[in-house]
Amino acid sequence: MADTIRLEIVTPQSIVVDEDVQHAIAPGTLGQFGVLPGHTTFLSTLDPGSVNYKDDSGADRAVFVSGGFAEVLPNKVTVLAESAERRRDIDIDRAKSALARARERMADKGGNIDQARAEAAMARALARLKTGGQE
Repeated sequence: MADTIRLEIVTPQSIVVDEDVQHAIAPGTLGQFGVLPGHTTFLSTLDPGSVNYKDDSGADRAVFVSGGFAEVLPNKVTVLAESAERRRDIDIDRAKSALARARERMADKGGNIDQARAEAAMARALARLKTGGQE
Protein backbone atom coordinates (compact mmCIF):
# COMPACT_ATOMS: atom_id res chain seq x y z
CA MET A 1 0.00 0.00 0.00
CA ALA A 2 1.31 3.47 -0.90
CA ASP A 3 2.03 6.09 1.74
CA THR A 4 0.05 8.78 -0.08
CA ILE A 5 -3.25 9.26 -1.84
CA ARG A 6 -3.98 11.63 -4.74
CA LEU A 7 -6.21 14.60 -3.83
CA GLU A 8 -7.95 16.60 -6.53
CA ILE A 9 -10.19 19.57 -5.74
CA VAL A 10 -11.84 20.81 -8.90
CA THR A 11 -14.24 23.68 -9.69
CA PRO A 12 -15.84 24.53 -13.03
CA GLN A 13 -13.16 27.22 -13.43
CA SER A 14 -9.98 25.47 -12.30
CA ILE A 15 -8.11 22.67 -10.62
CA VAL A 16 -7.42 24.05 -7.14
CA VAL A 17 -5.49 21.05 -5.76
CA ASP A 18 -3.88 18.15 -7.59
CA GLU A 19 -1.24 16.56 -5.38
CA ASP A 20 -0.26 13.52 -3.35
CA VAL A 21 -1.26 13.78 0.32
CA GLN A 22 -0.86 11.66 3.45
CA HIS A 23 -4.52 11.99 4.41
CA ALA A 24 -7.56 14.22 3.81
CA ILE A 25 -10.55 15.25 5.93
CA ALA A 26 -13.69 16.58 4.25
CA PRO A 27 -16.98 18.13 5.44
CA GLY A 28 -19.48 15.43 4.46
CA THR A 29 -23.18 16.25 4.66
CA LEU A 30 -23.62 13.44 7.19
CA GLY A 31 -20.49 14.44 9.10
CA GLN A 32 -16.80 14.94 8.59
CA PHE A 33 -14.90 12.01 7.14
CA GLY A 34 -11.23 11.17 6.84
CA VAL A 35 -9.47 9.33 4.06
CA LEU A 36 -6.18 7.42 4.19
CA PRO A 37 -4.45 5.51 1.40
CA GLY A 38 -6.28 2.24 0.69
CA HIS A 39 -9.66 3.58 1.86
CA THR A 40 -12.79 1.83 0.69
CA THR A 41 -14.65 3.38 -2.25
CA PHE A 42 -17.62 5.68 -1.57
CA LEU A 43 -19.38 8.86 -2.71
CA SER A 44 -20.51 11.70 -0.46
CA THR A 45 -22.16 15.07 -0.74
CA LEU A 46 -20.29 17.90 0.96
CA ASP A 47 -21.39 20.84 3.07
CA PRO A 48 -19.62 24.19 2.90
CA GLY A 49 -16.46 23.81 4.91
CA SER A 50 -12.80 23.03 4.90
CA VAL A 51 -11.01 20.14 3.24
CA ASN A 52 -7.98 19.68 5.48
CA TYR A 53 -5.05 17.57 4.42
CA LYS A 54 -1.43 16.82 5.17
CA ASP A 55 0.68 17.14 2.05
CA ASP A 56 3.40 14.65 1.19
CA SER A 57 6.01 16.74 3.06
CA GLY A 58 3.88 16.67 6.24
CA ALA A 59 2.60 20.27 6.11
CA ASP A 60 -1.02 20.90 7.13
CA ARG A 61 -3.13 22.52 4.39
CA ALA A 62 -6.74 23.68 4.12
CA VAL A 63 -9.05 24.52 1.24
CA PHE A 64 -12.51 26.08 1.58
CA VAL A 65 -15.16 24.33 -0.52
CA SER A 66 -18.67 25.68 -1.03
CA GLY A 67 -20.16 22.20 -0.87
CA GLY A 68 -20.28 19.68 -3.68
CA PHE A 69 -19.38 16.03 -4.01
CA ALA A 70 -16.48 13.76 -3.10
CA GLU A 71 -15.52 10.49 -4.72
CA VAL A 72 -13.19 8.35 -2.63
CA LEU A 73 -11.19 5.55 -4.22
CA PRO A 74 -8.41 3.50 -2.62
CA ASN A 75 -5.74 5.68 -4.22
CA LYS A 76 -7.55 8.95 -5.01
CA VAL A 77 -10.01 11.51 -3.60
CA THR A 78 -11.78 13.80 -6.04
CA VAL A 79 -13.75 16.79 -4.74
CA LEU A 80 -16.07 18.58 -7.16
CA ALA A 81 -17.16 21.97 -5.82
CA GLU A 82 -18.85 25.05 -7.24
CA SER A 83 -16.09 27.13 -5.65
CA ALA A 84 -12.92 26.41 -3.70
CA GLU A 85 -10.16 28.58 -2.26
CA ARG A 86 -6.87 27.69 -0.65
CA ARG A 87 -6.48 29.15 2.85
CA ARG A 88 -3.94 31.70 1.62
CA ASP A 89 -6.34 32.95 -1.09
CA ILE A 90 -9.34 33.65 1.16
CA ASP A 91 -10.29 37.32 1.33
CA ILE A 92 -11.18 37.67 5.02
CA ASP A 93 -12.70 41.16 4.66
CA ARG A 94 -14.93 39.94 1.83
CA ALA A 95 -16.04 36.94 3.89
CA LYS A 96 -16.84 39.20 6.88
CA SER A 97 -18.91 41.47 4.61
CA ALA A 98 -20.78 38.48 3.20
CA LEU A 99 -21.50 37.26 6.73
CA ALA A 100 -22.83 40.67 7.76
CA ARG A 101 -25.09 40.82 4.66
CA ALA A 102 -26.42 37.33 5.33
CA ARG A 103 -27.18 38.19 8.96
CA GLU A 104 -28.99 41.36 7.89
CA ARG A 105 -31.09 39.42 5.40
CA MET A 106 -31.98 36.78 7.97
CA ALA A 107 -32.97 39.46 10.51
CA ASP A 108 -35.28 41.16 7.97
CA LYS A 109 -38.41 39.09 8.61
CA GLY A 110 -40.76 41.55 6.87
CA GLY A 111 -38.88 41.74 3.61
CA ASN A 112 -39.07 39.60 0.53
CA ILE A 113 -36.16 37.37 1.51
CA ASP A 114 -35.34 33.82 0.50
CA GLN A 115 -34.51 32.41 3.95
CA ALA A 116 -32.81 29.26 2.62
CA ARG A 117 -30.58 31.32 0.34
CA ALA A 118 -29.61 33.64 3.21
CA GLU A 119 -28.82 30.65 5.45
CA ALA A 120 -26.66 29.10 2.71
CA ALA A 121 -24.78 32.39 2.24
CA MET A 122 -24.19 32.59 5.98
CA ALA A 123 -22.91 28.99 6.10
CA ARG A 124 -20.46 29.69 3.26
CA ALA A 125 -19.19 32.91 4.88
CA LEU A 126 -18.70 31.20 8.25
CA ALA A 127 -16.87 28.29 6.62
CA ARG A 128 -14.59 30.67 4.70
CA LEU A 129 -13.74 32.54 7.90
CA LYS A 130 -13.06 29.30 9.78
CA THR A 131 -10.84 27.98 6.97
CA GLY A 132 -9.05 31.32 6.87
CA GLY A 133 -8.37 31.11 10.62
CA GLN A 134 -10.90 33.80 11.58
CA GLU A 135 -13.39 31.71 13.58
